[in-house]
Parts: sequence; structure tokens; C-alpha cells
Amino acid sequence: MSPLRKKRYAVACLSGDGIGPEMTAEASRALAEVSRMHGFAVEELHVPFGGDAVRRFGHPLPPATRAACLAADAVLVASTREPALEGVKAELDLRWRITRVCARGSELAVVSPLGDDATELAVDRAFRLALSRRARLTSVGGTPRWHAALASSAERCEGVLVERRDFEAAVAGLLRDPAGFDAVVAEQAFGEALATTAAYAHDGTRMVASGRLGADGKGVFGPTHGSAPQLAGQGVANPSAMLLAAALMLGEGLGERSAARTLERAVVETLGNGVRTPDLVSSGAGATTREFMDTLLASLPSARLDTEFAGVAA
Repeated sequence: MSPLRKKRYAVACLSGDGIGPEMTAEASRALAEVSRMHGFAVEELHVPFGGDAVRRFGHPLPPATRAACLAADAVLVASTREPALEGVKAELDLRWRITRVCARGSELAVVSPLGDDATELAVDRAFRLALSRRARLTSVGGTPRWHAALASSAERCEGVLVERRDFEAAVAGLLRDPAGFDAVVAEQAFGEALATTAAYAHDGTRMVASGRLGADGKGVFGPTHGSAPQLAGQGVANPSAMLLAAALMLGEGLGERSAARTLERAVVETLGNGVRTPDLVSSGAGATTREFMDTLLASLPSARLDTEFAGVAA
């Protein structure tokens, strides 16, 4: 009997300029190791983008970059604030969005449709996300279509505890106790505001990443920070949000949820163990980007919790 063929995924990597190339390089190291651990392969397509593409080709989004993004299974971008990204999103059939926020004592996700016609899709994805987490879902919405979508998904995903809140109560709850939320699904009118509230409701260290996806799971993923040109080349930039974006891509874009949890847990544990880049320390010298990553990569085996299923014969 021939051995099972390893799953392979193609990812278009848009580094851009500033700290983008450094962040992408560290994300590549993490993706290579976590994919090896979980038995699949990621082929990275590094293509010119943004300021880098302008200097080399005179345009922030050359035809070869557009083609790579269309052909890939997912797009990983180093800065979601790069204006050229709008051109990538316009060519993909993106229907719903997800924002992931990780902070000490709190890890939550906010899901919302990008249009009313994607209401059912976004609600379904939110229920599936809740099932993969703590089976708790907070719903923010009140139209008849919204309630119908909730009822339909609840029938298909039994076991998810749904709490309904209006927008004002959800905002107040996020500001008062973000750790009290796990997965949040909101109507389009409320999604962006709730995601922003969730991102800034935490004191201290936090990581924020977002993704916009189509019905087939293909999407664009990246950290919410900019390209930070003032830090470029110094080797001190914080890669944690970029790694969270890579984990979001693995779980929601490629369906490799176990690998996503391993990477996300390793990031949280590395920060929790006091390995922090200069932006996260109030005094003294912080870790370099490479030191942070070396520690994180070494922690990946202990961050993996699905090893009891690894290597079990069919």
C-alpha cells in the first residue's frame, strides 16, 4: 500500500516594506515547523507588494502578484494597512470577516458578514468556530434574517450555548470584562465596531489579527499593525501579531485547526514566560526578534496538545 499523500497548500506571502520582510521571514519559520509537526506542507509564494513593488516594478500590485493571490489557497500579508491590499481583496470573493484578539487572560474572536447576503455563511462559520473552542457564542443582532440564521445553525451545531446581547450591552461587556467572551458573531452593522472594541479593551500586552474569507475558506490574513518603517532592519520588531495572523490562516483559511492552536498557544506561552521584544518591556533590554522566535520554536512541541492522536494507525 502506498503511503498517504501529504496535504499541500499554496500561500501567497505579501511582505511589502518596513518590517514586513522581517515579520514574514519569522512567520515562514513558524509555518515550516508547525506544518511539519502536523503532517502537511505549505508552499510559500513570495511576491512583490506595496512599496517594495513600487520600487522594483513601478506599481504596488503587479500582475504577477495578482495572479499569485488568485491561485493561492490563502494570502498572508504583513500589514493590513497597506492601501494596495484593497486591490487584492477586490479580486477575491470575500464574504465574511474574523478578528482574533489574544491578551493575558483573554482570547476571543469576532465574526461578522461583509454583506447582508453573507449573513447565513458568517453565522454558520461562527458556530463552527465556537464548537472548536469552548462552545460559547455571543450573538449581537436583531433582524428577522439574523434570528433565522441563528436558529438554523443552532440546529446543525448542537451543544453551542448562545447568549444574545444588544450592541450597547456587548460593547459595555467587552470594555468591562473581555475575558467573559469567547466567540462573538455580529451583524454587519456592528461587526467592525465590536472588533475594534475587543482589540482595545485589554490593558497590557495584546495581539490582534484579522482575516477576510470567502465561502470556500480562501481569504486574506494579517496583523492589524502597520509596516513600522522606523523599526525596519533593527531586528527588534515584535512578531507576535504576525504569528497570530498565521495561526488564523491555518485554522480558518486552511482548516488545520490543530496546527493553528499549537502555534497560537506557543505565542501566548512565550510571552507569558517573559520573553518580550523591546516594545513590551518598561525597562532594560528586550529580546530581539530572532531570540523571541528561537524561544517560540523550541516551545512548539510542548504547545501541541493533540499528540495523543498522532501516529495512530487507521
